[in-house]
Formats: sequence, structure tokens, C-alpha cells
Amino acid sequence: MTAAERVVLRIARPWLSRLVGAGLLAAGTELAGLALMATATWLLITAAGQPPVAALTVAIVAVRTLAIARGVLRYTERLAGHDAVLRIITEVRARIFATLSSRPTRATDRSGDALSRLVSDVDAVQDLLLRVLVPGAAAGLVAALAVLGAGLLSPPAALPLAAGLLLAGVLLPWLASALTRRTAAEVAPLRGALAVDAVDLTAGAADLAAFGATDAALAKAAGRAAELARLERRLALVGWAVDGAGVLLAGATAAAVVLTALHAGTSGTLVGVLAVGTIAAVESALALVGAARQRTQLGTALSRVSVLLADPSPDAGVAAVTGTPGLDAVSVTYRSGAAPALRDVTLRLPAGRRVAVVGPSGAGKSTLLAVLAGAVRPDSGTVVGAGDPHRVGGLFADAHVFHAPVRDNLLLARPDASDDDLAAAAAAAGFLDWVQNQPVGWETEVGEDGGQLSGGQRQRLALTRALLLRPEVLVLDEPTEGLDPGAADAVLAAVLAATPGAIVLVTHRLNGLDGFDEILVLDAGRVVQRGRHADLVARPGWYRDQWSTQQGYLAIAT
Repeated sequence: MTAAERVVLRIARPWLSRLVGAGLLAAGTELAGLALMATATWLLITAAGQPPVAALTVAIVAVRTLAIARGVLRYTERLAGHDAVLRIITEVRARIFATLSSRPTRATDRSGDALSRLVSDVDAVQDLLLRVLVPGAAAGLVAALAVLGAGLLSPPAALPLAAGLLLAGVLLPWLASALTRRTAAEVAPLRGALAVDAVDLTAGAADLAAFGATDAALAKAAGRAAELARLERRLALVGWAVDGAGVLLAGATAAAVVLTALHAGTSGTLVGVLAVGTIAAVESALALVGAARQRTQLGTALSRVSVLLADPSPDAGVAAVTGTPGLDAVSVTYRSGAAPALRDVTLRLPAGRRVAVVGPSGAGKSTLLAVLAGAVRPDSGTVVGAGDPHRVGGLFADAHVFHAPVRDNLLLARPDASDDDLAAAAAAAGFLDWVQNQPVGWETEVGEDGGQLSGGQRQRLALTRALLLRPEVLVLDEPTEGLDPGAADAVLAAVLAATPGAIVLVTHRLNGLDGFDEILVLDAGRVVQRGRHADLVARPGWYRDQWSTQQGYLAIAT
């Protein structure tokens, strides 16, 4: 048993009795089918001799009973198995969602891949239990009882039957697993990559079209889809070949059992029963071939799931540290061998302190906010307040707006907020006038990802939600993006006035920063300048050059 399978079974432990019950029902179903075939064969052969009807009554009733029992047992087994598995899947998905939503961001955490882990990879857990564990256990039990039954009818015939069942239940499953292992290992990651392509093509359709990259993106996705289809065809071909070998094995085993029984002097009626029973028993054991093939195909997907289930604590975010929020000698590197995104950054954020973070694109500004919020784990240094949204929280560049009314989007920050609280936060963000002008006010639907709002309105809604949270440290990543200069200055001033706690503002606009206590200039992850607006404007460097450029643009615009 692999480590991934042990993780799944550990989670399934509370429902293990239900799974055992489903396995016993599955075994009962197979045994009912096997007994039905054997009894019906005896009945037909015996009836050919035209005995008294009374001699056939028990067999007739048994055939009817077994036929009904098989259907009832199959239905009950499906009901019990799916009941147990759906309970387990609910727990697994809840745990994976909690891990994905709380752990530090990684370079590989693309939304399509996360969706693939949460949906198709979790389905692998369901398949492991319903298509591998339950039928595999049932097939093993039925095989053992079939050999015992054959031994009662003709002891010598039990030996070739046992040999055939071993070949069908051990050799063929091993062969199927060996032939599909390498191909199956490539399927799950490829499905995840294809899910990423689908998300990129859907969510980024406008950007791809604007840059003429749609055809290239489609070709890339089509190439992955073709490769996935090729691998699945290969798996299907191997399955067809192994299944064909299983059919031949069933026939060969039945022939061996018949010859052995005849040689032992077994009556013709019982020989016929043994022949048909052997075919049914071997076919039941061949379920282990399908289970082995399925298990191999699920291996990679189960590994991807188990990574998120085994021990989420190391990736659960940055542990909260008591004291004044801030950073102390923090460094972050996203990938081995890459340049650090942050290098030895220290920042203190007592209540009421206003800090602006500026610098060229790619300097590490958004990474600094993500570290403060606990979304990214630093490689070294200490972060105080991270991981607690009531200590550090706010507006980030990727803030999501849900397909729901304005009120529901805002109450995510503070579910107990009153209409007065909503109005105060919306007024500070410059969003209240828009809300009051809507026919249904706070109940206005904003559309998928805020699609019914303009860019500026969407930004104001996200800013309102951040203000409503009222954390000790309010972090704002380009809060006035999409607003005209006059509105941006007014909104920033209102936010500063409405926030009693500390503020960390990431921005490209240098207007309005003269009221900040400190301005950090980042470049390549390092703090290259820090001080108040007046001091930085007086010093040579990036800040003074950028300030002069922006003032020139404003002069031209006015």
C-alpha cells in the first residue's frame, strides 16, 4: 500500500464500517451470481432427464430467489458504498480547500491546477474506494469460497480452479499494473495542465485577443489535449489486451477443471456445474485486473491529493507572533536559483503609522504585502501579525468580487456589520453615491467577478470591503487604480482619515504621499531609499526622478 493510499484510508477510518458493509454486499452479489449460474446449470441438465417436477422444485425456487437477491444486493451495495464514499469525499474536499486557501502561495498554484486537484484528483479517492478497494476485497472473498465449493463437489477439480484464480487475481493484475504504470503517471499532471489552459483561455480571452496570442494559446492547449487523448488510447489498448487475456484464461481454466473432474469420475451433471461455475468465478476474479489497472491510473492523482492532506501544518501560513505588527529582516525567494523577491526588509507598524511602498514594477511591493498578510512564507526573518486578518488585512491586487449582491460581497469582511457600517466604509471609498443611485441599493447584483461594474466601481467595492474589516494594519495594493487623478486623491485622503490603525500603501502614484510617516522605495527586493516625501524629493534617486516625471505629465494633462 502506498503512502497516498494510507493517507486516504486514515481519513476514511470513521466510515470504515460502512465500507466493510459495502464490500460484504458486493461479495454477496458476486456469490449470488455464481450460485445462480451453478444452480441454473444443474436445473437445465437435470430437467433434460425429465425427472418428476417435485425433484426440481427446490432448484426452481432457488434460481428465482438468487436472481432477485442478486439485484437487491447490487442495489444495496451501490447505495451503501456511495453513501460512505460521498461522506469521505466531502471531508477530503473540505480539507483540501482549507489547505489551498490557507497555505502560502507557490509558483505552481495556478487556479486551473488547484481546480483539478479539488475536482478530478479528488475523484481519484472515490475511484480508489469504489473501484479498487471494495470490488478487490469482494473478488478475493468470492475466489476463496469458489475454490471451497469446487472442493466439495470434486476435490481434484479445486486445484486447477485455484490455479486459474491465482493467475486471474494475481498475475494478470500485476501485468496490467506494470503495463500502465508509466503512462498513467503522466495523465493526472497533464489533466491539471489542460485545466490551467482552459482557465487561461476563458479568463484571459480578451488579453490573448488583444495581443494576437489566441491562436498560439489554442495550439498549446490542443497539443496537450491531443497528448492526453494519445495516452488514454494507449491505456485503453492495454486494457483491451489484458481483458482479452482474461477471457482466454477463463476458458482455459474451465477446460482444465472439466478434464480434471472427468478424470476423477465426477458425474456429468456436476461436471457441467463446475464448468459454468468456473467461468463465473474466474470472471469475478478478473475484477482484480480492473482494480489493479484503476489503482495504477489513480496513483499520481492520489499523490497530488495526499500532499494536501498528509500534514498541512508546514504550509498553513506564517505563524502569528505577538507584538507590534511588522517585518524584521525578511527575505523571500520564490524559486531555487532565482533572485530574491525581498531582501532583508524591516518595517514597524504601530497604530496610526502611515507607510507607502513605491518602486518600479517587479521591485517586490506586492510580495511585501503578501508576506505581511501571511499569504507568502518568508525564507528568513520574522513576521508579526501575519495570518490573522484582524491584525493584517485589506485590498490586494487580485481581490475577487463574487457574483452576488453588493451587501454579500461586503459582509465577507465583517458578517455582523450594520447598514451604517457599510455606509461609512462605502463613503470613505467613494462608493456610497453609486450604491444609493441603484434601484435596489445594497442588493444590486455585481455580476461574475464584478462584470456589471466599471473598473473604478469594482475597485471602490473592493476598497470598501477592506475598510470594513478594520484590521490593526490595513494593507492597500493600488487602491485608486482605475480612478481619475482627482477622484484618486480624494479617495486616498478619505481612507487615511477613516483608518485609525496603521496603513501600508503600495502605489505607483506619488501624489498625496506628503502626509505619510515613511515612504519605502524598493528595487529588486531591497529597500534602496526610505524617508518622508519631502526628504526623498530632495535626494537624487528613483523617487525624485519619478516625482518630476509625474508632475510633468500632470502639467501637460492640465
